[in-house]
Amino acid sequence: MSKVVALTGATGFIGGYLLQRLTSSGVRVRALSRRQSGIVTGVEWVQGTLDDPVALEQLVAGAGRVIHCAGAVRGASAAYFEQINTGGSLRLLQAVQQAGCCTGLLLVSSLAARHPQLSWYAASKRHAEDQVIATARGLPVTVFRPTAVYGPGDRELHPVFSLLMKGWLPVVGPEESHLSFLHVDDLTGAMLGWLDAPAGLSGIYELHDGRIEGYSWRLLASLAEGLTGRPVRLLRIPAALLEQLARLNTLIARLSGYAPMLTSAKLNELRHTDWSCNNKPLEEALGWKPAILLEQALAEKSF
Repeated sequence: MSKVVALTGATGFIGGYLLQRLTSSGVRVRALSRRQSGIVTGVEWVQGTLDDPVALEQLVAGAGRVIHCAGAVRGASAAYFEQINTGGSLRLLQAVQQAGCCTGLLLVSSLAARHPQLSWYAASKRHAEDQVIATARGLPVTVFRPTAVYGPGDRELHPVFSLLMKGWLPVVGPEESHLSFLHVDDLTGAMLGWLDAPAGLSGIYELHDGRIEGYSWRLLASLAEGLTGRPVRLLRIPAALLEQLARLNTLIARLSGYAPMLTSAKLNELRHTDWSCNNKPLEEALGWKPAILLEQALAEKSF
C-alpha cells in the first residue's frame, strides 16, 4: 500500500468512510478540504478546492497514489456539473502530472456514466472519465463506476430504506426496473484493494453488491416484508407530479442559489429501467468481491 495517499472528497459520505478505513490501517493520508487544515492523527489536511491549483499541488506532492472521490451530485445546470466533475478532475490530473511521483490515479465515477444521455450528472461523469483517460499521458488511471451507494452516514438512500422498513416504498420508475445497490463498506474495500494492487491497473470497472439480476421495486418490498413480517405498500408517484415538482425545485434552486437533487435531469436517472451491472472484471483484476447484500444491510439496519 502506498505510503502517502492523496484524497479528495474526504469530508463527504464515501470519502469520509474511506478516510476512516485508511487511517485505521495506518495509512498516511493527505486530504483536501474547504474548511479543515493542519495535521491530525493520520491525516494532513490541505485547505482548498478543486478550483485551486496551488492547493491541488500541495495535495499531491510526494503522494504515491491519488484517490479522487470529490464531485457534485446536486446541481441546477449542466454547466455546474461540468465545472466541478469534469473541470475539477482535469485540474487534479494536471497537478498529479506536474508532481511526477504518482503511480496510479483512482477516479471514483458512477454507473450513471454508462448512460450520459440521462442527466447532467451522468454526462459530466462520463466526460470526466473520457477526458482524464485521454490526457493521462501514460499515468495508470482506474475508474470505478459504483451503482447507488448506501450505508451509515448516507443522506440520500437512508430515508428510502427507513420508510421501506416501516411498510412504505415510494416507486418513481417502472415496476420492471432493475435497480442495484452497493454498501459503502464494500466500495471502500475495493478502494483498499486497489491501493494494495501493484501499480499499473487501468480500466473502467463497475461495482454492485453481487445480485446479478438486480432489484425490482417488488423485490425490495418483498425483502422488507420478509424481515419485518409486515406488508409493504408500493406508493406509485405519478410521473407528471414528479416532473412538476422537479421543475419547481430547479426554479427555486436557481433563484435562491442552492444545489438541488430533484431535477428533470435526475428524474431520467430514476426512471431508467436497467441499472444492473457486472463485477467480474474487477473481481478478476483485484480479487475483490462484495460481502454485503442489501437484505443483510436491511436486517442489520446498516443503511
